[in-house]
Amino acid sequence: MIKQIAAAALAFGVSATGALAEYPDRPVSIVVPFPPGDLEDVLTRMVAEDFQEAYGVPTAVINVPGGGGGPFPGAVQVANAPADGSVIGSFVVAVPVVGPNLGIPELSPNPFEPLGIFLTYPFVIAASGDAPYSTMQELADYAQDNDLVLGHFGAPLVPTRVTLALADRMGFSYGSDAAFDALDCNTLASGDADVINTTLQLILPCLDDVTILASVTGERISILDDVPTVAEIEPSLNLSLWNGLFVHRDTPQEVRDAIIAVARETMASERAQTLAEETGALIYWQNAEEATAQIEADTDVINGL
Repeated sequence: MIKQIAAAALAFGVSATGALAEYPDRPVSIVVPFPPGDLEDVLTRMVAEDFQEAYGVPTAVINVPGGGGGPFPGAVQVANAPADGSVIGSFVVAVPVVGPNLGIPELSPNPFEPLGIFLTYPFVIAASGDAPYSTMQELADYAQDNDLVLGHFGAPLVPTRVTLALADRMGFSYGSDAAFDALDCNTLASGDADVINTTLQLILPCLDDVTILASVTGERISILDDVPTVAEIEPSLNLSLWNGLFVHRDTPQEVRDAIIAVARETMASERAQTLAEETGALIYWQNAEEATAQIEADTDVINGL
């Protein structure tokens, strides 16, 4: 099916412009601005495999983590690449929503346009299973007299800002916070942080040993249906963390179409949907127009925090 979709995309491109017959004519890289192993990385690798199969060119996922500072070094790398589809970005919401406001010249104004959004993370606020609190309200009460360390992926990022805003509106604050490249079972077990905001994928191996306090999702996570969303606790914080494919805004439409044709089919595949069932993630394909509207709506919410 992937090859049939690709052939249709190629045929359309040739008849429309004659240009797509030359794309892709060289190796393609997809930049994931986080370490390997999380959902965006797994799904992007599926896209890369399908893209290589469809078009017959080497296609690699390149991980460019930000050292606890978020996805922005990876985003800068994509911004500096040629606008020819040879380098594609697999980005979280923060890149188009927060990136243009950080004073990074390569990201301001926003140089990217979405091809589509493909993932809503099962993002959670979690603590060790033996912590003396098991709900957000119990955490808020405990924090009145105790200093707690919050671990996150970067202060400017959407889930961090939501987590800190929730604490403020519940009348408490964390004693300190720190950014990590990975927030997993070891982060809690080692005591490096008391509370973490992370994706469920990274703590699935120790799920029986942690307490999920809330989810930063639009709806409850299917495999944790007893855990409230942040928006249930504080309705004004109705945000979720998503990931999509992006290219430089000068990238030709026929190149975009070729990438989209494969990615859309990947997300509908059995292996992608099985991953959704196993992790509680939402895996789908939201087209470029809808993704653009989503970015505009999320920007409005973030600007109001």
